[in-house]
Amino acid sequence: MSPMPRKYGIPIASLALIGASCVQSGPTSELRFAISFPPSLQEQAVDGRVLLILTNREEPEPRFQVGAGLEAPQVFGIDVDGLAPGEAAVIDGAAMGFPIESLTDVPPGDYYVQAVLHKYETFRLANGKTVKLPMDRGEGQRWNQAPGNLLSAAAKLRVDPNRSDSISIIFDQVIAPITEPEDTKYIKHVKIQSELLSEFWGRPMHLGAHILLPEGFDEHPEAKYPIAIFHGHFPSDFGGFRTEPPDPDLECEYSERFRVECYNRIVQQEAYDFYRRWISPDFPRLLIVEIQHANPYYDDSYAVNSANLGPYGDAITYELIPYIEERFRGIGEGWARFLYGGSTGGWEALAVQIFYPDEYNGTFAACPDPIDFRAYTLVNIYEHENAYYDAGQFKRIERPGHRNWLGEVNITLREYNHLELVLGTRNRSGDQWDIWEAVYSPMGADGYPRRLWDKYSGEIDHNVAEYWRENYDLRYILERDWAKLGAKLEGKIHIYAGDMDNYYLNNAVYLMEEFLESTTDPYYNGEVDYGDRAEHCWNGDQENPNHISRLRYNTMYLPKILQRIERTAPPGADLSSWRH
Repeated sequence: MSPMPRKYGIPIASLALIGASCVQSGPTSELRFAISFPPSLQEQAVDGRVLLILTNREEPEPRFQVGAGLEAPQVFGIDVDGLAPGEAAVIDGAAMGFPIESLTDVPPGDYYVQAVLHKYETFRLANGKTVKLPMDRGEGQRWNQAPGNLLSAAAKLRVDPNRSDSISIIFDQVIAPITEPEDTKYIKHVKIQSELLSEFWGRPMHLGAHILLPEGFDEHPEAKYPIAIFHGHFPSDFGGFRTEPPDPDLECEYSERFRVECYNRIVQQEAYDFYRRWISPDFPRLLIVEIQHANPYYDDSYAVNSANLGPYGDAITYELIPYIEERFRGIGEGWARFLYGGSTGGWEALAVQIFYPDEYNGTFAACPDPIDFRAYTLVNIYEHENAYYDAGQFKRIERPGHRNWLGEVNITLREYNHLELVLGTRNRSGDQWDIWEAVYSPMGADGYPRRLWDKYSGEIDHNVAEYWRENYDLRYILERDWAKLGAKLEGKIHIYAGDMDNYYLNNAVYLMEEFLESTTDPYYNGEVDYGDRAEHCWNGDQENPNHISRLRYNTMYLPKILQRIERTAPPGADLSSWRH
Protein backbone atom coordinates (compact mmCIF):
# COMPACT_ATOMS: atom_id res chain seq x y z
CA MET A 1 0.00 0.00 0.00
CA SER A 2 1.23 3.44 -0.83
CA PRO A 3 2.27 5.09 2.46
CA MET A 4 1.14 8.56 1.41
CA PRO A 5 -0.62 10.28 -1.50
CA ARG A 6 1.69 10.62 -4.49
CA LYS A 7 2.73 14.12 -5.51
CA TYR A 8 4.51 14.86 -8.74
CA GLY A 9 5.84 18.12 -10.03
CA ILE A 10 7.52 17.82 -13.42
CA PRO A 11 7.53 21.00 -15.55
CA ILE A 12 4.89 21.08 -18.26
CA ALA A 13 5.14 23.33 -21.29
CA SER A 14 2.28 25.55 -22.37
CA LEU A 15 -0.68 23.54 -23.65
CA ALA A 16 -3.76 24.60 -25.56
CA LEU A 17 -7.30 24.17 -24.28
CA ILE A 18 -9.90 25.57 -26.62
CA GLY A 19 -12.75 27.15 -24.70
CA ALA A 20 -16.31 26.39 -25.34
CA SER A 21 -18.77 27.21 -28.00
CA CYS A 22 -22.08 27.35 -26.21
CA VAL A 23 -25.43 26.63 -27.77
CA GLN A 24 -28.59 27.62 -25.90
CA SER A 25 -31.36 25.00 -25.91
CA GLY A 26 -34.50 24.01 -24.06
CA PRO A 27 -35.00 22.67 -20.54
CA THR A 28 -33.67 19.18 -21.43
CA SER A 29 -30.21 20.62 -22.04
CA GLU A 30 -27.05 18.58 -21.38
CA LEU A 31 -23.45 19.66 -20.91
CA ARG A 32 -20.80 17.75 -22.86
CA PHE A 33 -17.03 17.90 -23.26
CA ALA A 34 -15.66 16.93 -26.68
CA ILE A 35 -12.00 15.95 -26.25
CA SER A 36 -9.70 15.28 -29.22
CA PHE A 37 -6.16 15.49 -30.54
CA PRO A 38 -4.85 16.76 -33.91
CA PRO A 39 -2.86 14.63 -36.40
CA SER A 40 0.17 16.85 -35.76
CA LEU A 41 0.31 15.54 -32.19
CA GLN A 42 -0.58 11.89 -32.81
CA GLU A 43 -0.83 10.39 -36.27
CA GLN A 44 -2.36 7.05 -35.37
CA ALA A 45 -5.51 6.08 -33.52
CA VAL A 46 -5.06 5.26 -29.85
CA ASP A 47 -6.65 3.09 -27.15
CA GLY A 48 -6.84 4.23 -23.57
CA ARG A 49 -8.70 6.13 -20.90
CA VAL A 50 -9.68 9.77 -21.27
CA LEU A 51 -9.81 11.56 -17.92
CA LEU A 52 -11.30 15.00 -17.31
CA ILE A 53 -10.50 16.88 -14.09
CA LEU A 54 -12.37 19.89 -12.65
CA THR A 55 -11.10 21.72 -9.58
CA ASN A 56 -11.36 25.01 -7.73
CA ARG A 57 -7.60 25.13 -7.12
CA GLU A 58 -5.15 26.38 -9.70
CA GLU A 59 -2.07 24.73 -8.17
CA PRO A 60 -0.80 22.11 -8.55
CA GLU A 61 -2.02 21.13 -12.00
CA PRO A 62 -5.43 19.44 -11.83
CA ARG A 63 -3.98 16.06 -12.85
CA PHE A 64 -1.75 16.12 -9.76
CA GLN A 65 -4.65 16.88 -7.42
CA VAL A 66 -6.63 13.69 -8.09
CA GLY A 67 -7.22 11.59 -4.97
CA ALA A 68 -9.95 10.27 -2.70
CA GLY A 69 -9.51 12.65 0.24
CA LEU A 70 -11.75 15.43 1.47
CA GLU A 71 -10.25 17.95 -0.97
CA ALA A 72 -10.59 15.62 -3.97
CA PRO A 73 -11.22 17.37 -7.28
CA GLN A 74 -13.91 16.17 -9.66
CA VAL A 75 -12.77 13.61 -12.24
CA PHE A 76 -14.61 11.78 -15.03
CA GLY A 77 -13.36 8.92 -17.18
CA ILE A 78 -14.29 7.00 -20.33
CA ASP A 79 -12.56 4.24 -22.30
CA VAL A 80 -11.60 4.92 -25.91
CA ASP A 81 -10.84 2.21 -28.44
CA GLY A 82 -9.20 3.30 -31.67
CA LEU A 83 -9.74 7.02 -31.11
CA ALA A 84 -8.61 8.66 -34.36
CA PRO A 85 -6.99 12.08 -34.79
CA GLY A 86 -9.71 14.73 -34.89
CA GLU A 87 -12.33 12.36 -33.48
CA ALA A 88 -13.93 13.52 -30.24
CA ALA A 89 -14.16 11.48 -27.06
CA VAL A 90 -17.33 12.74 -25.40
CA ILE A 91 -17.77 13.09 -21.66
CA ASP A 92 -21.36 13.89 -20.74
CA GLY A 93 -23.89 12.93 -18.10
CA ALA A 94 -23.45 9.23 -18.88
CA ALA A 95 -19.75 9.17 -17.93
CA MET A 96 -18.94 7.99 -14.42
CA GLY A 97 -17.34 10.54 -12.13
CA PHE A 98 -15.91 10.94 -8.65
CA PRO A 99 -16.75 12.31 -6.11
CA ILE A 100 -19.93 13.35 -7.96
CA GLU A 101 -21.05 10.49 -10.17
CA SER A 102 -22.65 12.44 -13.04
CA LEU A 103 -21.66 15.61 -14.83
CA THR A 104 -25.30 16.70 -14.65
CA ASP A 105 -24.95 17.04 -10.85
CA VAL A 106 -21.80 19.18 -10.79
CA PRO A 107 -22.60 22.59 -9.26
CA PRO A 108 -22.40 25.42 -11.82
CA GLY A 109 -19.23 27.43 -11.42
CA ASP A 110 -15.83 28.46 -12.72
CA TYR A 111 -13.36 25.56 -12.65
CA TYR A 112 -9.80 24.83 -13.69
CA VAL A 113 -10.24 22.08 -16.27
CA GLN A 114 -7.66 19.65 -17.65
CA ALA A 115 -7.81 16.43 -19.70
CA VAL A 116 -5.41 13.47 -19.92
CA LEU A 117 -5.39 10.53 -22.32
CA HIS A 118 -3.78 7.54 -20.62
CA LYS A 119 -2.62 5.28 -23.47
CA TYR A 120 -3.11 1.51 -23.54
CA GLU A 121 -1.14 -1.02 -25.54
CA THR A 122 -2.20 -4.44 -26.83
CA PHE A 123 -0.69 -7.50 -25.14
CA ARG A 124 -1.07 -10.96 -26.64
CA LEU A 125 -0.42 -13.24 -23.73
CA ALA A 126 1.16 -16.66 -23.95
CA ASN A 127 -2.15 -18.27 -22.93
CA GLY A 128 -3.88 -16.85 -26.01
CA LYS A 129 -5.68 -13.97 -24.28
CA THR A 130 -5.48 -10.44 -25.66
CA VAL A 131 -5.69 -7.48 -23.29
CA LYS A 132 -5.21 -3.73 -23.53
CA LEU A 133 -3.23 -2.23 -20.68
CA PRO A 134 -1.01 0.78 -19.90
CA MET A 135 2.60 -0.31 -20.30
CA ASP A 136 4.88 1.28 -17.75
CA ARG A 137 7.21 3.71 -19.53
CA GLY A 138 9.74 4.35 -16.80
CA GLU A 139 7.53 6.51 -14.58
CA GLY A 140 6.30 3.80 -12.20
CA GLN A 141 2.76 3.36 -13.57
CA ARG A 142 1.55 6.91 -12.92
CA TRP A 143 -1.13 7.95 -15.39
CA ASN A 144 -0.57 11.64 -14.74
CA GLN A 145 3.15 11.37 -15.47
CA ALA A 146 3.45 8.54 -18.01
CA PRO A 147 5.60 9.43 -21.04
CA GLY A 148 3.57 9.40 -24.24
CA ASN A 149 0.28 10.30 -22.58
CA LEU A 150 -1.57 13.27 -24.08
CA LEU A 151 -2.39 16.42 -22.13
CA SER A 152 -4.38 19.59 -22.42
CA ALA A 153 -3.52 22.80 -20.63
CA ALA A 154 -5.34 23.62 -17.44
CA ALA A 155 -7.71 26.52 -18.16
CA LYS A 156 -10.39 28.24 -16.15
CA LEU A 157 -13.81 27.69 -17.69
CA ARG A 158 -17.42 28.30 -16.82
CA VAL A 159 -19.14 24.93 -16.33
CA ASP A 160 -22.93 24.87 -16.10
CA PRO A 161 -24.69 21.49 -16.39
CA ASN A 162 -28.01 23.34 -16.74
CA ARG A 163 -27.05 24.48 -20.23
CA SER A 164 -26.37 22.59 -23.45
CA ASP A 165 -22.79 23.71 -23.65
CA SER A 166 -20.41 21.83 -25.91
CA ILE A 167 -16.93 22.44 -24.56
CA SER A 168 -14.10 21.48 -26.91
CA ILE A 169 -10.78 20.44 -25.40
CA ILE A 170 -7.76 19.81 -27.60
CA PHE A 171 -4.76 17.79 -26.47
CA ASP A 172 -1.58 19.51 -27.64
CA GLN A 173 1.20 18.02 -25.48
CA VAL A 174 2.81 14.61 -25.11
CA ILE A 175 4.43 13.91 -21.75
CA ALA A 176 8.19 13.69 -22.20
CA PRO A 177 10.31 10.58 -21.47
CA ILE A 178 11.77 9.97 -18.03
CA THR A 179 15.48 10.69 -17.57
CA GLU A 180 17.34 7.60 -16.38
CA PRO A 181 19.49 8.01 -13.22
CA GLU A 182 23.27 7.97 -13.59
CA ASP A 183 25.69 5.66 -11.80
CA THR A 184 27.79 7.07 -8.96
CA LYS A 185 30.60 5.66 -6.85
CA TYR A 186 28.14 4.04 -4.46
CA ILE A 187 24.92 3.64 -6.45
CA LYS A 188 24.69 1.46 -9.57
CA HIS A 189 21.74 0.73 -11.83
CA VAL A 190 20.94 -2.46 -13.73
CA LYS A 191 18.21 -3.63 -16.08
CA ILE A 192 17.71 -7.11 -17.51
CA GLN A 193 15.22 -8.68 -19.86
CA SER A 194 13.39 -11.43 -18.03
CA GLU A 195 12.87 -14.59 -20.06
CA LEU A 196 10.10 -15.74 -17.74
CA LEU A 197 8.13 -12.50 -17.92
CA SER A 198 8.72 -11.97 -21.63
CA GLU A 199 7.28 -15.40 -22.36
CA PHE A 200 4.18 -14.69 -20.22
CA TRP A 201 3.46 -11.24 -21.68
CA GLY A 202 4.33 -12.07 -25.29
CA ARG A 203 6.81 -9.21 -25.59
CA PRO A 204 10.13 -8.17 -24.03
CA MET A 205 9.67 -7.39 -20.31
CA HIS A 206 12.39 -6.06 -18.04
CA LEU A 207 13.38 -5.90 -14.40
CA GLY A 208 15.59 -3.21 -12.94
CA ALA A 209 17.34 -2.45 -9.69
CA HIS A 210 19.33 0.21 -7.86
CA ILE A 211 22.25 -1.19 -5.88
CA LEU A 212 24.03 0.55 -3.03
CA LEU A 213 27.63 -0.68 -2.90
CA PRO A 214 29.49 -0.95 0.42
CA GLU A 215 32.35 1.32 1.36
CA GLY A 216 35.60 -0.21 0.09
CA PHE A 217 33.95 -2.23 -2.68
CA ASP A 218 36.59 -1.32 -5.29
CA GLU A 219 39.48 -1.58 -2.83
CA HIS A 220 38.59 -5.16 -1.82
CA PRO A 221 38.03 -7.13 -5.05
CA GLU A 222 38.30 -10.42 -3.18
CA ALA A 223 35.30 -9.68 -0.97
CA LYS A 224 31.88 -11.22 -1.52
CA TYR A 225 28.90 -9.69 0.21
CA PRO A 226 25.54 -10.56 1.77
CA ILE A 227 22.60 -8.90 0.06
CA ALA A 228 19.57 -7.11 1.51
CA ILE A 229 16.53 -6.54 -0.72
CA PHE A 230 14.64 -3.41 0.35
CA HIS A 231 11.14 -3.91 -1.07
CA GLY A 232 8.78 -1.02 -1.70
CA HIS A 233 7.08 1.01 -4.38
CA PHE A 234 8.74 1.92 -7.68
CA PRO A 235 11.98 3.79 -6.86
CA SER A 236 13.19 6.31 -9.45
CA ASP A 237 16.64 5.97 -7.87
CA PHE A 238 18.14 4.63 -4.67
CA GLY A 239 16.51 6.72 -1.95
CA GLY A 240 17.63 8.03 1.43
CA PHE A 241 21.35 8.23 0.59
CA ARG A 242 23.09 11.59 0.15
CA THR A 243 26.84 12.16 0.03
CA GLU A 244 26.58 15.91 0.64
CA PRO A 245 25.23 17.83 3.66
CA PRO A 246 21.73 19.28 3.39
CA ASP A 247 21.33 22.17 0.98
CA PRO A 248 21.60 25.35 3.11
CA ASP A 249 19.42 27.25 0.63
CA LEU A 250 16.63 24.65 0.64
CA GLU A 251 13.29 26.37 1.18
CA CYS A 252 11.37 24.93 4.14
CA GLU A 253 8.38 22.71 3.35
CA TYR A 254 5.71 21.68 5.85
CA SER A 255 4.66 18.02 5.94
CA GLU A 256 0.88 17.84 6.15
CA ARG A 257 1.05 14.10 6.71
CA PHE A 258 3.37 14.29 9.74
CA ARG A 259 2.51 17.82 10.84
CA VAL A 260 6.21 18.69 10.88
CA GLU A 261 7.87 21.92 9.74
CA CYS A 262 10.82 21.81 7.32
CA TYR A 263 10.42 18.08 6.73
CA ASN A 264 12.32 18.29 3.43
CA ARG A 265 15.38 19.43 5.37
CA ILE A 266 14.97 16.58 7.84
CA VAL A 267 14.85 14.11 4.91
CA GLN A 268 18.09 15.46 3.49
CA GLN A 269 19.79 15.38 6.88
CA GLU A 270 18.75 11.79 7.50
CA ALA A 271 20.02 10.77 4.04
CA TYR A 272 23.37 12.42 4.74
CA ASP A 273 23.56 10.84 8.19
CA PHE A 274 23.01 7.42 6.63
CA TYR A 275 25.86 8.05 4.20
CA ARG A 276 28.15 8.96 7.10
CA ARG A 277 27.21 5.76 8.90
CA TRP A 278 27.53 3.70 5.69
CA ILE A 279 31.18 4.69 5.28
CA SER A 280 32.06 4.44 8.98
CA PRO A 281 34.52 1.65 9.92
CA ASP A 282 32.11 -0.27 12.17
CA PHE A 283 29.08 -0.42 9.86
CA PRO A 284 28.14 -3.75 8.17
CA ARG A 285 29.44 -4.14 4.63
CA LEU A 286 26.80 -5.60 2.31
CA LEU A 287 24.79 -4.87 -0.82
CA ILE A 288 21.41 -3.15 -0.59
CA VAL A 289 19.04 -3.56 -3.53
CA GLU A 290 15.87 -1.66 -4.45
CA ILE A 291 13.96 -3.38 -7.26
CA GLN A 292 12.11 -1.85 -10.20
CA HIS A 293 9.31 -4.19 -11.22
CA ALA A 294 6.61 -1.87 -12.52
CA ASN A 295 4.18 -3.67 -14.81
CA PRO A 296 1.00 -2.97 -16.82
CA TYR A 297 -1.12 -2.98 -13.64
CA TYR A 298 0.90 -1.16 -10.98
CA ASP A 299 4.19 0.37 -9.87
CA ASP A 300 5.37 -3.03 -8.68
CA SER A 301 4.38 -6.67 -8.93
CA TYR A 302 4.14 -7.65 -5.26
CA ALA A 303 7.14 -9.88 -6.02
CA VAL A 304 5.13 -13.11 -6.29
CA ASN A 305 3.87 -15.28 -9.13
CA SER A 306 0.41 -14.26 -10.31
CA ALA A 307 -2.15 -15.48 -12.82
CA ASN A 308 -2.54 -11.95 -14.19
CA LEU A 309 0.93 -10.44 -13.79
CA GLY A 310 3.01 -13.50 -14.52
CA PRO A 311 5.91 -15.16 -12.65
CA TYR A 312 7.42 -12.08 -11.02
CA GLY A 313 8.37 -14.03 -7.90
CA ASP A 314 10.46 -16.51 -9.87
CA ALA A 315 11.84 -13.81 -12.16
CA ILE A 316 13.09 -11.71 -9.23
CA THR A 317 14.43 -14.61 -7.15
CA TYR A 318 15.93 -16.75 -9.92
CA GLU A 319 16.84 -14.20 -12.61
CA LEU A 320 17.39 -10.71 -11.17
CA ILE A 321 18.93 -11.47 -7.77
CA PRO A 322 21.50 -14.00 -9.13
CA TYR A 323 22.41 -11.49 -11.88
CA ILE A 324 23.06 -8.78 -9.29
CA GLU A 325 25.04 -11.16 -7.08
CA GLU A 326 27.23 -12.26 -9.96
CA ARG A 327 27.89 -8.71 -11.18
CA PHE A 328 28.50 -7.17 -7.76
CA ARG A 329 30.13 -10.08 -5.96
CA GLY A 330 27.26 -11.26 -3.82
CA ILE A 331 27.73 -14.45 -1.82
CA GLY A 332 24.84 -15.97 -3.73
CA GLU A 333 23.45 -18.31 -1.07
CA GLY A 334 20.21 -18.24 0.89
CA TRP A 335 21.84 -17.70 4.29
CA ALA A 336 23.29 -14.42 2.99
CA ARG A 337 20.06 -12.94 1.53
CA PHE A 338 17.60 -10.84 3.52
CA LEU A 339 14.33 -9.01 2.94
CA TYR A 340 12.77 -5.91 4.41
CA GLY A 341 10.33 -3.17 3.52
CA GLY A 342 7.23 -1.28 4.56
CA SER A 343 3.59 -1.22 3.44
CA THR A 344 3.51 -2.89 0.01
CA GLY A 345 7.18 -3.66 0.64
CA GLY A 346 6.29 -5.16 4.03
CA TRP A 347 3.83 -7.58 2.43
CA GLU A 348 6.39 -8.45 -0.24
CA ALA A 349 9.17 -9.02 2.26
CA LEU A 350 6.99 -11.45 4.23
CA ALA A 351 5.42 -13.17 1.22
CA VAL A 352 8.74 -13.76 -0.54
CA GLN A 353 10.22 -15.26 2.63
CA ILE A 354 7.22 -17.60 2.92
CA PHE A 355 7.08 -18.60 -0.76
CA TYR A 356 10.88 -18.98 -1.07
CA PRO A 357 11.83 -20.11 2.46
CA ASP A 358 15.23 -21.56 1.53
CA GLU A 359 16.33 -18.63 -0.64
CA TYR A 360 16.29 -15.97 2.11
CA ASN A 361 17.41 -15.88 5.73
CA GLY A 362 15.10 -13.36 7.33
CA THR A 363 12.36 -10.82 6.76
CA PHE A 364 11.57 -7.54 8.49
CA ALA A 365 8.04 -6.61 7.42
CA ALA A 366 6.82 -3.19 8.51
CA CYS A 367 3.17 -2.10 8.27
CA PRO A 368 2.46 -4.84 5.72
CA ASP A 369 -0.52 -4.78 3.41
CA PRO A 370 -3.20 -7.24 4.62
CA ILE A 371 -1.52 -10.50 5.61
CA ASP A 372 -4.76 -12.16 6.75
CA PHE A 373 -7.78 -11.67 4.51
CA ARG A 374 -10.18 -11.97 7.42
CA ALA A 375 -8.90 -8.42 7.98
CA TYR A 376 -8.51 -7.17 4.43
CA THR A 377 -8.35 -3.70 5.96
CA LEU A 378 -11.86 -3.77 7.52
CA VAL A 379 -13.34 -6.48 5.27
CA ASN A 380 -13.56 -10.19 6.06
CA ILE A 381 -13.64 -11.41 2.48
CA TYR A 382 -14.80 -14.88 3.55
CA GLU A 383 -17.76 -13.89 5.72
CA HIS A 384 -18.91 -10.41 4.71
CA GLU A 385 -21.37 -10.11 1.84
CA ASN A 386 -20.49 -6.53 0.94
CA ALA A 387 -17.15 -4.76 1.15
CA TYR A 388 -18.47 -1.22 1.35
CA TYR A 389 -21.25 -1.56 3.91
CA ASP A 390 -21.91 -3.31 7.19
CA ALA A 391 -25.64 -4.00 7.32
CA GLY A 392 -28.06 -4.65 10.10
CA GLN A 393 -31.79 -5.29 10.20
CA PHE A 394 -32.87 -1.77 9.22
CA LYS A 395 -29.71 0.22 8.56
CA ARG A 396 -26.27 0.04 7.06
CA ILE A 397 -23.08 2.03 7.53
CA GLU A 398 -20.12 2.58 5.24
CA ARG A 399 -16.81 1.00 6.11
CA PRO A 400 -14.00 3.52 6.65
CA GLY A 401 -11.00 3.46 4.34
CA HIS A 402 -8.58 5.89 5.97
CA ARG A 403 -8.20 7.39 9.45
CA ASN A 404 -5.68 9.47 11.36
CA TRP A 405 -4.07 8.61 14.69
CA LEU A 406 -7.15 9.90 16.51
CA GLY A 407 -9.48 7.69 14.50
CA GLU A 408 -10.92 10.53 12.44
CA VAL A 409 -12.08 9.16 9.06
CA ASN A 410 -11.75 11.08 5.79
CA ILE A 411 -12.19 8.36 3.13
CA THR A 412 -14.41 5.28 2.86
CA LEU A 413 -13.70 2.00 1.07
CA ARG A 414 -16.45 2.77 -1.43
CA GLU A 415 -14.86 6.13 -2.26
CA TYR A 416 -11.42 4.59 -2.82
CA ASN A 417 -12.86 2.00 -5.16
CA HIS A 418 -15.18 4.34 -7.04
CA LEU A 419 -12.27 6.67 -7.75
CA GLU A 420 -10.32 3.71 -9.15
CA LEU A 421 -13.29 2.74 -11.32
CA VAL A 422 -13.26 6.26 -12.79
CA LEU A 423 -9.51 6.15 -13.38
CA GLY A 424 -9.62 2.78 -15.14
CA THR A 425 -11.98 -0.11 -15.77
CA ARG A 426 -10.77 -3.74 -15.68
CA ASN A 427 -8.23 -3.06 -12.90
CA ARG A 428 -6.43 -0.45 -15.00
CA SER A 429 -6.44 2.45 -12.52
CA GLY A 430 -2.85 1.75 -11.47
CA ASP A 431 -3.96 2.07 -7.86
CA GLN A 432 -4.17 0.04 -4.67
CA TRP A 433 -7.37 -2.01 -4.67
CA ASP A 434 -7.00 -2.79 -8.36
CA ILE A 435 -3.48 -4.15 -7.98
CA TRP A 436 -4.49 -6.38 -5.08
CA GLU A 437 -7.09 -7.96 -7.36
CA ALA A 438 -4.65 -8.15 -10.26
CA VAL A 439 -2.08 -9.98 -8.12
CA TYR A 440 -4.36 -12.23 -6.06
CA SER A 441 -7.26 -13.08 -8.41
CA PRO A 442 -7.56 -15.76 -11.07
CA MET A 443 -7.67 -14.54 -14.65
CA GLY A 444 -11.13 -14.05 -16.08
CA ALA A 445 -12.40 -15.34 -19.42
CA ASP A 446 -11.71 -11.91 -20.96
CA GLY A 447 -8.03 -12.02 -19.92
CA TYR A 448 -8.43 -9.47 -17.12
CA PRO A 449 -8.48 -10.20 -13.36
CA ARG A 450 -11.67 -11.53 -11.84
CA ARG A 451 -13.14 -9.08 -9.37
CA LEU A 452 -13.15 -9.97 -5.69
CA TRP A 453 -16.17 -7.72 -5.43
CA ASP A 454 -18.33 -5.72 -7.77
CA LYS A 455 -16.42 -2.48 -8.11
CA TYR A 456 -19.55 -0.34 -7.99
CA SER A 457 -21.79 -2.12 -5.47
CA GLY A 458 -19.19 -3.86 -3.29
CA GLU A 459 -20.88 -7.29 -3.45
CA ILE A 460 -18.24 -9.96 -2.73
CA ASP A 461 -17.63 -13.00 -4.95
CA HIS A 462 -16.79 -15.73 -2.45
CA ASN A 463 -15.47 -18.08 -5.13
CA VAL A 464 -12.75 -15.54 -5.86
CA ALA A 465 -12.22 -15.12 -2.13
CA GLU A 466 -11.47 -18.84 -1.83
CA TYR A 467 -8.84 -18.55 -4.55
CA TRP A 468 -7.26 -15.69 -2.62
CA ARG A 469 -7.23 -17.78 0.57
CA GLU A 470 -5.48 -20.75 -0.98
CA ASN A 471 -2.85 -18.72 -2.83
CA TYR A 472 -2.13 -15.40 -1.08
CA ASP A 473 -3.58 -15.29 2.45
CA LEU A 474 -0.22 -15.38 4.22
CA ARG A 475 -1.55 -16.25 7.68
CA TYR A 476 -3.72 -19.04 6.26
CA ILE A 477 -0.84 -20.42 4.17
CA LEU A 478 1.48 -20.47 7.18
CA GLU A 479 -1.10 -22.26 9.29
CA ARG A 480 -1.96 -24.72 6.51
CA ASP A 481 1.68 -25.52 5.70
CA TRP A 482 3.47 -25.01 9.01
CA ALA A 483 4.43 -28.67 9.21
CA LYS A 484 6.73 -28.23 6.22
CA LEU A 485 7.48 -24.49 6.53
CA GLY A 486 8.00 -24.09 10.26
CA ALA A 487 11.55 -25.42 10.47
CA LYS A 488 12.59 -23.36 7.45
CA LEU A 489 11.16 -20.13 8.86
CA GLU A 490 12.23 -20.45 12.49
CA GLY A 491 13.74 -17.14 13.61
CA LYS A 492 13.17 -15.43 10.25
CA ILE A 493 9.85 -13.60 10.71
CA HIS A 494 9.73 -10.06 12.16
CA ILE A 495 6.57 -7.94 11.76
CA TYR A 496 5.86 -4.37 12.90
CA ALA A 497 2.75 -2.19 12.78
CA GLY A 498 1.36 0.95 14.35
CA ASP A 499 -1.82 0.28 16.31
CA MET A 500 -3.44 3.28 14.60
CA ASP A 501 -2.37 2.36 11.09
CA ASN A 502 -4.21 4.70 8.71
CA TYR A 503 -5.47 1.77 6.62
CA TYR A 504 -6.29 -0.55 9.56
CA LEU A 505 -3.47 -2.90 8.55
CA ASN A 506 -2.69 -3.65 12.19
CA ASN A 507 -5.87 -5.76 12.38
CA ALA A 508 -4.39 -8.45 10.15
CA VAL A 509 -1.11 -8.33 12.09
CA TYR A 510 -3.02 -9.13 15.29
CA LEU A 511 -4.43 -12.25 13.62
CA MET A 512 -1.01 -13.26 12.32
CA GLU A 513 0.54 -12.78 15.76
CA GLU A 514 -2.19 -14.93 17.31
CA PHE A 515 -1.19 -17.79 15.03
CA LEU A 516 2.58 -17.32 15.30
CA GLU A 517 2.56 -17.21 19.09
CA SER A 518 0.56 -20.45 19.18
CA THR A 519 3.07 -22.36 17.06
CA THR A 520 4.98 -24.98 19.00
CA ASP A 521 6.48 -27.37 16.46
CA PRO A 522 8.63 -25.43 16.02
CA TYR A 523 7.95 -22.09 17.70
CA TYR A 524 8.38 -19.32 15.11
CA ASN A 525 10.95 -17.60 17.38
CA GLY A 526 10.63 -14.23 15.70
CA GLU A 527 9.14 -10.87 16.62
CA VAL A 528 5.84 -8.99 16.31
CA ASP A 529 5.73 -5.47 17.75
CA TYR A 530 3.38 -2.49 17.74
CA GLY A 531 3.79 1.26 17.92
CA ASP A 532 1.43 2.98 20.36
CA ARG A 533 -0.83 5.42 18.45
CA ALA A 534 1.57 5.10 15.51
CA GLU A 535 0.20 5.57 12.00
CA HIS A 536 1.23 3.98 8.72
CA CYS A 537 4.07 3.01 8.33
CA TRP A 538 5.57 2.23 11.76
CA ASN A 539 8.60 -0.06 11.49
CA GLY A 540 9.66 -1.10 14.97
CA ASP A 541 11.39 2.02 16.32
CA GLN A 542 10.12 2.62 19.86
CA GLU A 543 12.42 5.61 20.41
CA ASN A 544 11.57 7.98 17.56
CA PRO A 545 8.43 9.41 15.93
CA ASN A 546 7.23 7.88 12.70
CA HIS A 547 8.46 10.73 10.50
CA ILE A 548 12.02 9.90 11.61
CA SER A 549 11.93 6.11 11.85
CA ARG A 550 10.51 5.76 8.33
CA LEU A 551 13.79 7.21 7.07
CA ARG A 552 15.91 4.67 8.95
CA TYR A 553 14.96 1.27 7.57
CA ASN A 554 18.55 0.54 6.59
CA THR A 555 20.19 1.58 9.84
CA MET A 556 17.52 -0.20 11.88
CA TYR A 557 17.52 -3.57 10.14
CA LEU A 558 21.10 -4.03 8.94
CA PRO A 559 22.53 -4.61 12.44
CA LYS A 560 19.80 -7.24 13.03
CA ILE A 561 20.75 -8.86 9.74
CA LEU A 562 24.38 -9.01 10.85
CA GLN A 563 23.35 -10.74 14.07
CA ARG A 564 21.29 -13.25 12.09
CA ILE A 565 24.26 -14.00 9.81
CA GLU A 566 26.57 -14.61 12.75
CA ARG A 567 24.03 -16.92 14.37
CA THR A 568 22.98 -18.97 11.34
CA ALA A 569 25.78 -19.03 8.77
CA PRO A 570 26.66 -22.62 7.79
CA PRO A 571 30.04 -24.11 8.69
CA GLY A 572 32.80 -22.82 6.45
CA ALA A 573 30.78 -19.80 5.30
CA ASP A 574 32.64 -16.64 4.34
CA LEU A 575 32.27 -14.37 7.35
CA SER A 576 35.45 -12.38 6.90
CA SER A 577 36.12 -11.13 3.35
CA TRP A 578 33.25 -8.62 3.57
CA ARG A 579 34.09 -7.42 7.09
CA HIS A 580 36.70 -4.90 5.91
